[in-house]
Amino acid sequence: MPRRHDPERRQRIIDAAIRVVGRQGIAGLSHRTVAAEADVPLGSTTYHFATLDELLVAALRQANEGFAKVVAAHPELADPEADVDLAGELARVLGEWLGGDRTGVELEYELYLAALRRPALRPVAAEWAEGVGALLAARTDAVTARALVAVLDGICLQVLLTDSVYDEGYAREVLARVLG
Repeated sequence: MPRRHDPERRQRIIDAAIRVVGRQGIAGLSHRTVAAEADVPLGSTTYHFATLDELLVAALRQANEGFAKVVAAHPELADPEADVDLAGELARVLGEWLGGDRTGVELEYELYLAALRRPALRPVAAEWAEGVGALLAARTDAVTARALVAVLDGICLQVLLTDSVYDEGYAREVLARVLG
């Protein structure tokens, strides 16, 4: 029986898109595959998201929340009064993020890197770096904060692309060097 009133449908479509990209990559994403995954009529996906880029923007925005939630769980990262080793804390937080289910991390980076070919995704991809950079700028200057974000990104990509084990000591050392 079709659902007449379904206020959660848009969210279910976004969740389905994330699952499809997680399994098949962005190449496997279509309105049809998402509709089947979400168990909604095909017209529902095009009603809520006229283009696949619109759907990818929504999926990337939601995926970006993964790292943001990990960072938010550590308010001392943004507190300039906190007596904490910033390099060590960042290395620990990065390890926490990479130490969980890597499917979400991989998906986030796949969507993030899709912005190279899909200009509609670029502003959303930039939101992640800007958000983390702004958070870290409270503890250091803006240039150093941007450098820290670049290093965090680089370490994540190295771990994901080489399928290696995250080395918290290495990350701490590199981040400490950036912090001077």
